[in-house]
Amino acid sequence: MITYKDSGVNIEEGYRSVSLIKEHTAKTMQPFVLNYIGSFAGMVEIPEGYKKPVLVSGTDGVGTKLDIAFRMKKYDTVGIDCVAMCVNDILCHGAKPLFFLDYISCGKLEAEVAADLVKGIAEGCIQANCSLIGGETAEMPGFYPEGEYDLAGFAVGIVEKDKIVDGSNIKDGDVLIGIASSGIHSNGYSLIRKIIPQLDMPFNGQAIGETLLTPTKIYVRPVLELLKKFNIKGMAHITGGGFIENIPRMFKDKFTAEINSKAYPLPDIFNYINSLGVDINHMYNTFNMGIGFVLCVAPQDADSIVKALISMGEHAYKIGTVIAGGEGVCIK
Repeated sequence: MITYKDSGVNIEEGYRSVSLIKEHTAKTMQPFVLNYIGSFAGMVEIPEGYKKPVLVSGTDGVGTKLDIAFRMKKYDTVGIDCVAMCVNDILCHGAKPLFFLDYISCGKLEAEVAADLVKGIAEGCIQANCSLIGGETAEMPGFYPEGEYDLAGFAVGIVEKDKIVDGSNIKDGDVLIGIASSGIHSNGYSLIRKIIPQLDMPFNGQAIGETLLTPTKIYVRPVLELLKKFNIKGMAHITGGGFIENIPRMFKDKFTAEINSKAYPLPDIFNYINSLGVDINHMYNTFNMGIGFVLCVAPQDADSIVKALISMGEHAYKIGTVIAGGEGVCIK
């Protein structure tokens, strides 16, 4: 008798995976979640207090950073990356993340690996103060090599309609504030893997592979606190495309973002990448270069906002100015 297991799909391992995962998802549940993992769909109700709530959604994956995790056999940080890439995006419009769902696909399911991935996703949700309400784990033998996984997800957040941050009030002379990244985050890893093939090489007291797996910083809590007290005119999550592509995404009109690259310290990992022959201008169009999130604010608010961020434990800097006319980014 031929069974599903003969084709490479182990249903029992799937059941065991779900059992291990439930422990992590339970830590993320909040009162607006109406059911738990195991149902056919996740259900949430709109929290009280909103007059004209707008739902804001975003989806993303971890990309080829996963290859570093496979080779290092360390799976509990890339889940944080997956959440961060989604919640930081919807945060750019002032949205508070409500819930997250993940998608994991693999050639051969290993329950402990899947549980580690979800452990990271749950940690990311805790950092973002949102609930992990569901997901899918797909075992596809012959489609993915054994030992390799793909990981993606999406987040849904909420914002009052008249509180949406859309860049419409940005003016000439406004100040750009950069909040430090935790490292490379989750972009540019196809290039990283080409120029750094040896993951066991020492770097700043640890294997460079460990540095490369540093999870993406989640900016939700500090930025939501700022939005309660200050007028933030625009926000940008610095992901693929670096400064060059992402900062202009906050503008509705034609502006040039003039960036002072000397306004903050460039992390060691980016200096090292530059030393390997990657042109610095290309790096600003590929990596976050030490700044993971950018705020656009009125000049009179800038110092107070930087001070508030520092009081919350963030490293924040006035990194540039908005200039009327033209378009794009000018890095000095």
